[in-house]
Amino acid sequence: MIRPRILLVDDEDRFRKTLKKRISSRDYEVFDAANGIQALEMIRDDPMDVVVLDVRMPGLSGLETLTEIKNISPETEVIMLTGHASVDPAIEGMKLGAFDYLMKPCDLEDLMVKIQNAFEAKSSKKG
Repeated sequence: MIRPRILLVDDEDRFRKTLKKRISSRDYEVFDAANGIQALEMIRDDPMDVVVLDVRMPGLSGLETLTEIKNISPETEVIMLTGHASVDPAIEGMKLGAFDYLMKPCDLEDLMVKIQNAFEAKSSKKG
């Protein structure tokens, strides 16, 4: 069985590390990055199946990172996370090619469903 490769990108260390631990316990291969630049370097070296990407980060924003991810690895599905009670950036992300979005704090089960749906969508593109 193929273990989906998930990349978590968020500048909030505690949130990212906790989420990584919880998703890893469900038989996913999980990586994490603290910012968009680090995430893009990781994806260039080793493409991911699904990226869970915070919208608001210092430096390269989530929307800028999303655009670059789609340039580097168009097959990678991206789920946007927004924590500022505004869906506008998430909707903008959907227009730029994001698979879906969630508001922070998000329910783990909701996130897992979206990750699995994104992985299946990516897998179906391969044919």
